[in-house]
Amino acid sequence: MKKIIVLILLTIAIKGSAQNSKSIFSKDPIINLENWQKKKIYFGFFLGFNSYDFKIDYNKVVTDDIQTDNTFGFNVGLVTNVRLMEYLDLRFEPGLYYANRTLHYPPNLFNSPSTSDLIRDINSTYINFPLLLKFSALRTGNVRPYLLGGVSANLNLSSNAKSLDDNLEERFRVKTWTTNYELGIGIDIFSEYFIFSPSIRGQFGISDELIRDKDPNSPWTSNIDSMKSRGFLVNFTFH
Repeated sequence: MKKIIVLILLTIAIKGSAQNSKSIFSKDPIINLENWQKKKIYFGFFLGFNSYDFKIDYNKVVTDDIQTDNTFGFNVGLVTNVRLMEYLDLRFEPGLYYANRTLHYPPNLFNSPSTSDLIRDINSTYINFPLLLKFSALRTGNVRPYLLGGVSANLNLSSNAKSLDDNLEERFRVKTWTTNYELGIGIDIFSEYFIFSPSIRGQFGISDELIRDKDPNSPWTSNIDSMKSRGFLVNFTFH
């Protein structure tokens, strides 16, 4: 399903680029949606994909780190853009983010480890609430690059935070709410009828999201000082 969605997005992007190549890249382009950026407020939606991992800091120096395997997840959400001044906008982009990570623990943490001790699968369903500032460059024809930066809060619907079980019962727990800062770049491409805006963004966790096990000497959590999510996000936005 993810592959099909990505192929659809790429097809739309390539088709749109081909249809508008004359107006975008020609010497004297036809200016599309010339007054769009003067709107006080406008809306849109985005589709995209992500890749999340963890930044883990330890209480004591370790010889073998916990390894994180990550896979690509899927993003979908809405965009509200408020114009503050000519080249500065405020954006609110609430979205649903699916992510999957697998933690691989080193065997030397356990006396007689089994496979179930060494692996923890962490499936996350985030509702992301980012508040971002968009700094746009001068528009050239039908292209306008921009920078993004701001903060966000993630509500993890799959956190297991209320579970009474912990890693001893093979239940890995993280906090329901976490905070992040986000930085990214993108480009607005003005077609005849809409704006296509691909962007790349990094999301960096500020708050520790790990819930420790009940056992203070737990091999899964006792030596972890903090565990913070990091995400690589690619979004295709349509206005």
